[in-house]
Amino acid sequence: MKARTRQNTSRRAEILRSAVAAFRRRGYHGASVDEIARTLGMTKGNLYYYFKNKEEILFFCHDWSLDILLDRLAEVEEAGGPPDRQLRRLIVAFVHMIIDELHGTALTMDLQALSPARLRRVIAKRDRFDRGLRHIVQEGMEAGVFARGDPKLAAFAVLGAVNWITRWYDPRGPKGSEEIGRAMADMVLDGLRGRP
Repeated sequence: MKARTRQNTSRRAEILRSAVAAFRRRGYHGASVDEIARTLGMTKGNLYYYFKNKEEILFFCHDWSLDILLDRLAEVEEAGGPPDRQLRRLIVAFVHMIIDELHGTALTMDLQALSPARLRRVIAKRDRFDRGLRHIVQEGMEAGVFARGDPKLAAFAVLGAVNWITRWYDPRGPKGSEEIGRAMADMVLDGLRGRP
């Protein structure tokens, strides 16, 4: 990758992190492009060099987050192993992304603010992650590692539990992403195994 391209990619990632933090504090409609730029020591004009408008920033927040999740899913699938180990790794990576990359901002935030074409692209990536997660759960059920049940419903429960972190997570709290990720993975796996 050329130095200029690397620099642009790095700057875009910084902008996305700033935007995610602003969206978490004020919501998509409450956060301004000025606020996002000011946090980075940029002018609004500088920011528009990287993104056309606030909606494009929101889209790239979703797109970037889903790319991270799909990369983690691919790593878990390539590593192989028993379904419970795969699911544990995926949940821990998902929690890490929500807390450390997105700073506690939901992947589901303000989807309705996206244009129909961008929304379709986000939903397509989200569905790919959902199918991968569901496949791991289904393999675990078929192998007898998890109790029999509806893999789709189980996958939705996992997604709901992890995405709900954004409602209660406080960065000033005593637990970090690693500890929260392990605890959530333990609870999810115990539930899927059907232990009392």
